[in-house]
Amino acid sequence: MPFLEHLEELRWHLIRSILAIVIAGGLAFIAKDFIFDYLLFGPKKQDFPTYKWLCSAAQALGFNEGFCLDDLPFRVQSRTVAGQFSAHIWTSITAGFIIAFPYVIYQLWLFISPGLLKSERKQARGFIFVSSLLFFIGVLFGYFVITPLSLRFLGTYSVSTEIFNDFDLSSYTALIRASVLSAGFIFELPILVYFLTKIGLLTPESMRKYRKISLVIVLTLSAIITPPDIASQIIVAIPIMILYEVSIFISKSVTKRSKQSPQTPAKQS
Repeated sequence: MPFLEHLEELRWHLIRSILAIVIAGGLAFIAKDFIFDYLLFGPKKQDFPTYKWLCSAAQALGFNEGFCLDDLPFRVQSRTVAGQFSAHIWTSITAGFIIAFPYVIYQLWLFISPGLLKSERKQARGFIFVSSLLFFIGVLFGYFVITPLSLRFLGTYSVSTEIFNDFDLSSYTALIRASVLSAGFIFELPILVYFLTKIGLLTPESMRKYRKISLVIVLTLSAIITPPDIASQIIVAIPIMILYEVSIFISKSVTKRSKQSPQTPAKQS
C-alpha cells in the first residue's frame, strides 16, 4: 500500500480499538459499586488476601509481626468538587482498556500481520492469546502484589504522631491504576523480545551478556513502582527476572528457527 493508505488503515484500527474501550468502559462505569467497593477499596482492608499471605509467611519464617496488620491507618477523601466524578471516569476508562485489551491486540495484529512472511504469521499464531494472558497475569500481579505492598508501606508510614494520613481519592486511584497497568505492560516483555529478535535488534547472546545490567535496571524499576523497602522490591523483582530469563529462551528459540527455516514471502493478494 502507499503510505497514506497505511495511515488510513491504521486510523480505522485505532477507531475500532477506541470504540471497544469506550463500550467496555461504559459497562465499568455502570458497575461502579463493584469496582470501587470491592476492587479499588479491597486492598485498603486488612482482610485482603495479600495481607493474610504476608502475615502467614512471616509467622512461618519466624519474622516479627510487622507484616501482620490490624488496620491500615488512613482514610480516602475527595477534596475537589469534581473529584469523585473524575475518579469514576478515569477508573472506568482504565477498566475498559483492561477488559478490551484482547480486542485491541487483535486490531494491532490485523494491522501488522500483512507485513509479515507467511512462515512468520504461522509462528506467531498464538500472539493474541499469549499477549493477552501475559497482560492479565501482570494486571493481577499489580493488583495483588504491588498495590497492597505500596499501600501497606505508604499507609502506615508516619513522620509524626501529630499527622494523620488522609489520602485524596485521585491520588489513591492513580496509584492503583499505575500499579496495575505498569505491571501488565512489564509482563509483555517476552512478546517484545520475540519481535525484537525477529527483526534482528536483539539476540540471546546480547541478553546474556547484559544480564547484570538488566538486573540493575530491574531493581531500579522495582524501586520506582514499589515502596522503598527491600522486601517489597525483592518480591517485585523476582518475577521480572524470571520473565527476563524466559525471554532469553524465547529469543534463542526464535533465532534457531530463523536459521533452520527458509523465509518465503507471503503471497500477494
